[in-house]
Amino acid sequence: MPHTPDPDEDDLDTIAPPQPVFHVEQALLGALLLDPHRVEDVTGIAADTFSTSAHTALYAAITTLPRPDPAAHAKNTQWLDRVLAEARKQARGLTTSYLHTLVQVCPWPSHAPAYARMVEAEHARRRLQTAAERLIHTIHDVSLPHPVHTVLAEADALASVVDDIAHRFPPRAGVLPHTTAPPPPAAPDRAEAVEEEQLLLATAAAYPADVDSVRWLLPDDLTLPLHTGLWQCITALTRRNEPVDPVTVLWEAQQRGLLDGSEPGEVLRTLAEPAGSVEHWGERALQRSLLATAEHTGRRIRTYAGDPANTPFQLVVGARRALADISAVRTRWQHATEVSPPQRRQPAPTTRAGPPTTRAAHATRSTPATR
Repeated sequence: MPHTPDPDEDDLDTIAPPQPVFHVEQALLGALLLDPHRVEDVTGIAADTFSTSAHTALYAAITTLPRPDPAAHAKNTQWLDRVLAEARKQARGLTTSYLHTLVQVCPWPSHAPAYARMVEAEHARRRLQTAAERLIHTIHDVSLPHPVHTVLAEADALASVVDDIAHRFPPRAGVLPHTTAPPPPAAPDRAEAVEEEQLLLATAAAYPADVDSVRWLLPDDLTLPLHTGLWQCITALTRRNEPVDPVTVLWEAQQRGLLDGSEPGEVLRTLAEPAGSVEHWGERALQRSLLATAEHTGRRIRTYAGDPANTPFQLVVGARRALADISAVRTRWQHATEVSPPQRRQPAPTTRAGPPTTRAAHATRSTPATR
């Protein structure tokens, strides 16, 4: 096989394989170079399924060039020369010696379909990892005008990748990834979250009749354990039709054992400055919870996919369980943001002093951006 050394070419034989799949790809390509007709037995992969540009170029050349006559192929290297020339259009570093290496390292050309299945499995893992990383990147993109809409679109794209992998590798019941999932990420805007949650709690304590309009908000949507507990206190008091104000909420918190490490005066100060509306601050808390859930989901799936020991079956099961968390909070987000006819406002109790009770009055109250 004629070969002219190129000063720009890479000695691919000396590249340390980053993953075992590198050897599998070599075995598959070697099998196809030895017996080109075995391409008909290889399914589920394409040129971009391979992990290196050289292997991508070789597979593309092998599958696009006409198959050689078996008898002629056994006697000469003309078809191999054409494969090399075609592949070098995309990967200049390819050499004659590397093709010889591929042929030599192939244990059994008849095992080409099994090698292809392994290559497909590794490609599925990389696809899942890439889709999870895109989701995480989108969550941290501060330039997005509508972050929830964009993040949910990326979550849907990730789910589509999972569905495609499941179609190729149907999951087996109960086969979970053995990789330990990472802990939930800390809120990047913790100070803002704390302030807005304080406003939510204070406004809910001042206008308990509005609490019923935010049933889609769960205690775990709040970032601080104290805030989670206080929201549980407020919702419990409203369900029991008991008086709600900072003092009654404080007493309920004591009965629930929530004041360990918290001063009563701190709780009263947290509930002392209502502003805006319960719906507004509740929606802000839910948005933050949705983005945090999406990030945790993305990190979980990225961690699973980053472990080569996880099979595609395990990745599908683990990813679907993680995506279920996004689906749950998405449903609540849709309930929170759907347009509904305005409801008649219940007057505030006459036994306590407080700010005006109309929605317009709520909107004119000071917010963190205007105070």
